[in-house]
Amino acid sequence: MTDTVTTTVEVATNAGHEALELTRDQTMALVEERGDAWVFAQGGMMNPAQLADADWATVGTVRIVPGLVGGFC
Repeated sequence: MTDTVTTTVEVATNAGHEALELTRDQTMALVEERGDAWVFAQGGMMNPAQLADADWATVGTVRIVPGLVGGFC
């Protein structure tokens, strides 16, 4: 039997958020699917390459949120 390492992934949406238990591959696929999203883990914002290189056993909760756009009104 193989022990697959998972972590909690919180995905924010317009309707709230959902918490999932995902493997590294599943998480990276979700990040790729939501290409304009911001990803936070290990206390800060990460780009996808940093997340892929993180130690999955200690990465902790990963948060995926819609990217914010600012500007003048």
